[in-house]
Amino acid sequence: MGAGKTAVLGEASDILAQRQIVHAAIDLDVLGLAHLPSAASSDGVMYENLRSVCRNYAVIGVQRFLVARAIEDRAQLELCREIIPAANTAVCRLTASIETMKRRVQMRDLGISQREYVTRVERLNVILDRTQLEDFAVTNENRSLTDVALEMLINAGWISN
Repeated sequence: MGAGKTAVLGEASDILAQRQIVHAAIDLDVLGLAHLPSAASSDGVMYENLRSVCRNYAVIGVQRFLVARAIEDRAQLELCREIIPAANTAVCRLTASIETMKRRVQMRDLGISQREYVTRVERLNVILDRTQLEDFAVTNENRSLTDVALEMLINAGWISN
């Protein structure tokens, strides 16, 4: 939270579009934003939504998928890899200082859950440090959004320098 996943997703999509590279950009958190009946699993619905969205894009020929999400464990990663119809996947972890991420979340999330979200920044960072699921990391602090997105796309092998 606060590392800039959604912003970098949008910028990376713009870079790919400028280069005429067919792709889909999906913010997985948005696909699961709901308050469901108690018997329903919000994660389950989110991943089924991802399955539907990916299927729709694949039908029209999309083979590259940018997906923004903090993946907390190997099971989540494997589920994403099973759902997303891509031959190769790369996991990029965006990093920034805890202070920067907390400040971003505090500025972005102004509603009733702000305190909870700000507190979650540090806990989530510990989880991501422990699981180390990323193929590479990119620093998203004191740099332009374009530079961060370019570095991510180059490291993923989607574009060349």
